[in-house]
Amino acid sequence: MMQPRSKYKKKGSLDHDEILSFVEGRYVSAPEAMWRLNEFNLSHKSYTVVRLAVHLPQQQPIAYQDGQEAQAIERAALRKTTLTSWFELNKNDLSAHNISYSDIPQYYMFDKNTTNWKKRQRGGQNVIGRLSVVSILDTERYYLRMLLLRKSGAISFYDILTVNGLRCITFQQACQEYGLLRGDQQWHDALNDAAQFQSPRQLRMLFAMICGFGEVEDVPDLWVQHQVSLCASLF
Repeated sequence: MMQPRSKYKKKGSLDHDEILSFVEGRYVSAPEAMWRLNEFNLSHKSYTVVRLAVHLPQQQPIAYQDGQEAQAIERAALRKTTLTSWFELNKNDLSAHNISYSDIPQYYMFDKNTTNWKKRQRGGQNVIGRLSVVSILDTERYYLRMLLLRKSGAISFYDILTVNGLRCITFQQACQEYGLLRGDQQWHDALNDAAQFQSPRQLRMLFAMICGFGEVEDVPDLWVQHQVSLCASLF
């Protein structure tokens, strides 16, 4: 039997007990009761996903409270991101040179206290590195991400910009020098990646941005090859 109780201790003072509200209003069905009585797992995690930062030089994201902007900037200058720490790792550990940025979490663990990558002793088989998604409108970060997916052993942003001894001005130019922008393969890759987590409507918006802001050689072919995922919500 449910007993009514006052929502307020006194006028103008809200009394909300979240735990008590959960206990009083909770309903346990027969299947859930059976599952819990048998002590079956309530959840399962097969892989650990490590988020990897993708940012331009001196443009790492900073979280701060109003009025503490200066202190936050000072702290950020002392702390490394997963990306800048990866550069340091490649400087000091030759065994990391053949491992790409996206694969580094399988072999090294990022210590958030020291902001350093530390070599794993075990357990790296079920770890996946995930680079932050970058919009095509954020041009330089987009092409930096493309390079990070392919280049290993980089020790700095300048190292990523250097191709066959040539120091490129932009990450887009570096992608061109590596031959990553030939044809429309980059756009096919972008749409295939986005189809894994974006809705058809979001995918159509991405397709429109690619056609409007990207240098697509064969728009009809790009449409034909991705029309199933682009139109999934229309049928």
